[in-house]
Amino acid sequence: MGTTYKIESISQLHELMGYEKPKHPLITIFDYSKIKPIVSTIDLHIITSFYSIGLKNGDSCRTKFGRQYYDFHEGSLVFLSPGQSVFISEEHPEETESNGWNLCFHPDLIYRSALGKKMNEYTFFTYNSNEALHLSDQEKQKVTEVVYDINHEISQNTDEFSQDLIHSYLELLLSYCKRFYGRQFITRTKVNKEEILRFEEILKNYFDSDKLKTSGLPSVKFLAQEIGYSPNYLSDLLKKETGKNTQEHIHFYLIERAKSMLLGTQKPVNVIAHELGFEYPQHFSKLFKLKTGRSPIEYRN
Repeated sequence: MGTTYKIESISQLHELMGYEKPKHPLITIFDYSKIKPIVSTIDLHIITSFYSIGLKNGDSCRTKFGRQYYDFHEGSLVFLSPGQSVFISEEHPEETESNGWNLCFHPDLIYRSALGKKMNEYTFFTYNSNEALHLSDQEKQKVTEVVYDINHEISQNTDEFSQDLIHSYLELLLSYCKRFYGRQFITRTKVNKEEILRFEEILKNYFDSDKLKTSGLPSVKFLAQEIGYSPNYLSDLLKKETGKNTQEHIHFYLIERAKSMLLGTQKPVNVIAHELGFEYPQHFSKLFKLKTGRSPIEYRN
């Protein structure tokens, strides 16, 4: 089963990886070719408290994020959020010739900063491993240059500008990643459209079944699992292709179904609300008015 290591600090991570002492207590950049783990990397299970961005080349290393394995490919960028479980398995570690880099930074580094307040915009930190960012050579060069700039900054003696510069470089790196994911969504348009049709079919079948009465509205997490994506990746894909995220699609189907029932039946509003999965009719009425500008009774009349 291997050994589980919970890493709370950058210095702990350096020690485990057999790396030189960190140059900064809250951020570090590893050169994969220089890592010499003090423990066997066969079935190594790690849980860290950091954000992590890794660009690793070499396909003899399989890494498992949560329950899914991911084989690193040339130019693939993988993101991890604090507390995410990582499982590394190498069948022949002595034959591994990995290269690339890994940037790790503790949430305390950006605490109360402008960057810290906007981290929820970088939803790719919660994507599944099979939703990695695949970079072109030019994109790989661009993000690597920014990482080298960060490495240069944390190698300098700290002064009054150090913190702001590190934050600025990090934000620049994350902005590039956000842009490149946008490009990836666009270049996968044909595949995306097929996935959107599948998503709409799953959503329609849910609304056509009895699940609304028994289980209530479908959650974003449920729909993402049904289609095989992480919740944030599915929402980002839908937003890019249709202008609506997953929750907005759920509400659209709900309101259209509600309109049909209000105009096509004489059922009281509280009965319609119950059949649409609402335990409390006032919650249905509030959502309906928010989306249409009218209460259910006003719409019916």
